[in-house]
Amino acid sequence: MTIPTDASDGSDSVVRKPRVRMSGSQRREQLVDVGRKLFAAKGFEAVSVEEIAAKAEVSKPVIYEHFGGKEGLYAVIVDREVTALIATIMDALAPSDHPRKLLENAALGMLTYIESSTDGFRILVRDSAPGTVPGSFASTIQDIADKVEGRLASEFGSRGYSKKLAPMYAQMLVGMVSLTGQWWVDVRKPKKEEVAAHLVNLAWNGLGHLDPKPDSKK
Repeated sequence: MTIPTDASDGSDSVVRKPRVRMSGSQRREQLVDVGRKLFAAKGFEAVSVEEIAAKAEVSKPVIYEHFGGKEGLYAVIVDREVTALIATIMDALAPSDHPRKLLENAALGMLTYIESSTDGFRILVRDSAPGTVPGSFASTIQDIADKVEGRLASEFGSRGYSKKLAPMYAQMLVGMVSLTGQWWVDVRKPKKEEVAAHLVNLAWNGLGHLDPKPDSKK
């Protein structure tokens, strides 16, 4: 007996979509993309291997084969996001003729990363699950502050300020930008360029000398 494959004849048969075969690297990237979305939306603890497998339309052993489990997949995602965030910030911290521009570039770099990798940022700001991956958003921010410190020390030295103050100022500046970024990821208003301008306004002028309408082009 021939089983019909066209549902238009009124039969109860189901037409199945052909499964697309992926190479090992393609499957790995697919699982990373699926995991990133799920971890960003629900957090590490709330996501199961079964859910990841279902979303990716694979069996659970495939996840274990590529990552050794949920923890391994999470670790890969976090490592990639940390690398991307630090690279974005450091690219933004290219030498500038004016330290105010350096600060603005750093703020804009953080906001640009949030805008382009929102899911990744949401994962980073969540607390890591015990026993999964070393580090956290706090340690990532510390890494960035350490790198910013070097740039600030150079600026301070060339302008006659004490280089010993660079570590403290690096913590202040990076902390201010990172906390603002955590707020902005949800509201997205005003635009990132305007947010960066206001951050610079506060850091550069202080509360006692705020410009009523800061201009990022200064």
